[in-house]
Amino acid sequence: MLLAGFPVSATAQTATPVPHIETRNGRHALIVDGKPFLMLGAQVNNSSNYPEPLASAWDVLDRINANTIEVPIAWQQVEAREGQYDFRFLQTLLDQARAHEKRVVLLWFGTWKNTGFSYTPDWVKLNARRFPRMKTRDGKDHDVLSAHGAETLRADQRAFVKLMEYLRDHDPQNTVILVQPENEVGSYRNPRDYSAEANLLFAQDIPAELARKIGRHGNWAAVFGAQADRAFNSWYVARYVNAIAAAGKAVKPLPMYVNAALAGPSNVPDPNGVASGGAQQDVLDIWKAAAPAIDFAAPDIYDRNGDNVAIYLEKFARADNALMVPEIGNAREFARFFYAALGRGAIGFAPFGMDGTGYFNFPLGAQALDAATLDAFALPYAMLHGIARDWARIAYTRPTWGVAKPDDGKPRATTMGGWTITADWGQWQFGMKDWSWLKADPAPWGAEKIGGVAVAQLSDDEFLVVGDHVRVSFTPAPASAPGGLMLRAEEGSFADGQWRMRRIWNGDQTDYGLNLVDRPQVLKITMGRAR
Repeated sequence: MLLAGFPVSATAQTATPVPHIETRNGRHALIVDGKPFLMLGAQVNNSSNYPEPLASAWDVLDRINANTIEVPIAWQQVEAREGQYDFRFLQTLLDQARAHEKRVVLLWFGTWKNTGFSYTPDWVKLNARRFPRMKTRDGKDHDVLSAHGAETLRADQRAFVKLMEYLRDHDPQNTVILVQPENEVGSYRNPRDYSAEANLLFAQDIPAELARKIGRHGNWAAVFGAQADRAFNSWYVARYVNAIAAAGKAVKPLPMYVNAALAGPSNVPDPNGVASGGAQQDVLDIWKAAAPAIDFAAPDIYDRNGDNVAIYLEKFARADNALMVPEIGNAREFARFFYAALGRGAIGFAPFGMDGTGYFNFPLGAQALDAATLDAFALPYAMLHGIARDWARIAYTRPTWGVAKPDDGKPRATTMGGWTITADWGQWQFGMKDWSWLKADPAPWGAEKIGGVAVAQLSDDEFLVVGDHVRVSFTPAPASAPGGLMLRAEEGSFADGQWRMRRIWNGDQTDYGLNLVDRPQVLKITMGRAR
């Protein structure tokens, strides 16, 4: 067993508190090194879980100002021969991440990877009797492993426990801050396993834990109707993943989450068309009841429609579910959604496919990681990079709001602390669109799907603002007292948790709203009322 013999650096001798998720008053924080942490992440491509392709990722992460890398580790590379474990790549990942001052989110590709079992060892793939596939309605094998395969669960769980033991013994400083057991679980084109064992379970009443959660009793068909097969599969897939997570946490209690291949944002999906069994937004209550060892469920977003993305973020940002976006398309237009996630209290965000291997999943993502594409992610990350912990600390206790440039380009607004905050798009830094005496060509970014803003409320009259390619205005809310005005617009940053001003914006910089375009600027806004 290749579990020992790796050198342990002096840095690795220093133990830190194990990361965890904290929840208070419906808000969430990822606690790393004992303090809130905002994950400015990037996920490498699926097959970049080897030393040479991994090496190509660090320049990309530095280029976009990321502080965290998401990397797969596959059951097939950990246990190519049953009972013999090889964690050399994991050690390489830990060493390189420490050298590049990045934290790690570890993605366990085991029983499921995008619903399939391609990342299982050969000895699993080739033994369908020991590791059964799902059965279709007509009794044929489906190309997904069954969530009712007890031997499959035991084997996956054993390998995952060995992985967590390695982290316990070789990562006391917690370079790894989150673990994702499995990847986009579920099954396409087959809503559930129709084996004899599964059919017997399906005929029974729903489990008591689920009945308590949803307040309904009866068998699966009576409770869930047309979605019964999918609800059944969601429960048993969640129980399977929960067993793996719980066993791993018993070794080292790192926070663990599941990522979901999404259904439509608001419709009830076709059970045959969705990844049935996955943690989509409409079955989160089933997952919460079935998988208490899972800290949160997270959406993988490849939908370019801005309205749909807003719905996904809203559905996953729950009082009982921390919002994180572990995968989002790496095309330029997806970068704007960082602000929308941030405004909903997200603990992390990560575009997918961020390495130098030359693979691009277009049309889901970018055709290439050119300068414009990388800049779109680098700019918002640069704003937050130096204050990530400060933002996370504030967002854990104070209201936040954020919006991506909408597809229709129309202004968006909210009310915070008696003030209306409006985001508008496509304007130069000087002047107003409705001026008739001074005309100009439209701003070139006005037609592009880029930009957004996020606001954190520090007090009734103080706000922290970050954004790009946006005009932000503060005005008295309609029902508030008159006489409101902006007292100060300070550009600065935080040092040791305290705000440090670099300059005050005034005159041209504030006469036409706060125009944030192409610089990593952080503003602290103080409003007031004349009496």
